[in-house]
Amino acid sequence: MKLQDLEVIIVGNPPPSYGGRYFIFTKLTTDNGIVGYGEVYAATVGPQAMKAVIEDLFERYFQGCEPHRIEHLYRLCYSSGFTQRPDLTVMGAFSGLEIACWDILGKSVDKPVHQLIGGELNRQLRAYTYLYCAPGADEMAFYGDPIASAERAVHYADLGFTAVKFDPAGSYHTHGGYQPALAETTRCVDFCREIRAAVGDRADMLFGTHGQFTTGGAIRVAAAIEQYAPLWFEEP
Repeated sequence: MKLQDLEVIIVGNPPPSYGGRYFIFTKLTTDNGIVGYGEVYAATVGPQAMKAVIEDLFERYFQGCEPHRIEHLYRLCYSSGFTQRPDLTVMGAFSGLEIACWDILGKSVDKPVHQLIGGELNRQLRAYTYLYCAPGADEMAFYGDPIASAERAVHYADLGFTAVKFDPAGSYHTHGGYQPALAETTRCVDFCREIRAAVGDRADMLFGTHGQFTTGGAIRVAAAIEQYAPLWFEEP
């Protein structure tokens, strides 16, 4: 069984575009007709440029190779030319091809992939969700409203989610770390207070920052919200 064909599928993401502007999927087909699908998560360039990277890796390394040789294919993509290039563009493209290979391997033996990589361990896993506004609501107003966010947190807790994620510290910048103003810190506290009061201990709070703060800014906000027991303070 060898890899024969690749199709890169670019899917636009309609408004409100949660998760990105588009999704990129890979479809690999073997010479005996088995089809595997993967997703390229890390796309650091536009979709057509990313498509070209994926196709280039496939043509140079994957085409004609056995899908079982995943570690070999990884070393080729990572190390060819002796540059040891762990950049997100190449590794993102590789990930979509690798996932498709695993899909093929599972289908070839009629087994779920988890049985090929160690087997089932947990019958259930906790799940969290971002806090999204209700359909049709004013999205910009929602993300500045602690009470509305708390109401949605209750909604998601009622659905069975045991943690909710939110990031009230914005607005976000592309130029270095920033020191949140006292008013922004107060807004963070307001969100945490309202959400904790609404869900009690039914759901953990996950506080995202998108790596925006200076060290001092992160410490300041962390100290302010600690009393509300967030499960994590992400990428401060």
